[in-house]
Amino acid sequence: MIWILDARDETNLVPIATCPMPDHRIYAQAGRFGAHNIHENVPLPTAWQSDQIVLGTFFNGGLRGYDISNPYQPKEVGIFMPPAPAGAPTGTIQINDVFVDERSIVYAVDRHIGGLYILEMDF
Repeated sequence: MIWILDARDETNLVPIATCPMPDHRIYAQAGRFGAHNIHENVPLPTAWQSDQIVLGTFFNGGLRGYDISNPYQPKEVGIFMPPAPAGAPTGTIQINDVFVDERSIVYAVDRHIGGLYILEMDF
C-alpha cells in the first residue's frame, strides 16, 4: 500500500489515507504484486517534481499514478499495464522501477525481460 502521512510533526507521523489499490486477487495468478517503488521528488534539474502526483510501480500491477492534492482522498489518475512480454518467466509484467525526467517523460523498467518502457504523462 501507499500510505499518506501527516508529517507536520516528524516525531508523530499520523496516517491519514491510503492510495486506492486494485484487487490483488486479479494479479495473484503469477509473478509478484504489490507496491515496490515510487518516483522520488529529488531536487535535481533533470527530475520532474510534483507535490500533487505520486507515481508508483506494483510489479504485475503495472505503473500507477495517484493525485494526492486532497491528501485525505487520494485518487488513481493513471495506469500503465502492458501485456506480458514474450518469454516472461512468470507470464506477466514485473514493473519495479520508475523515474520521471524534467519533461514529464516516464521511464519504467520490467525486472525480467520486458525492458525499458518510455511514456509521456498526459495528466
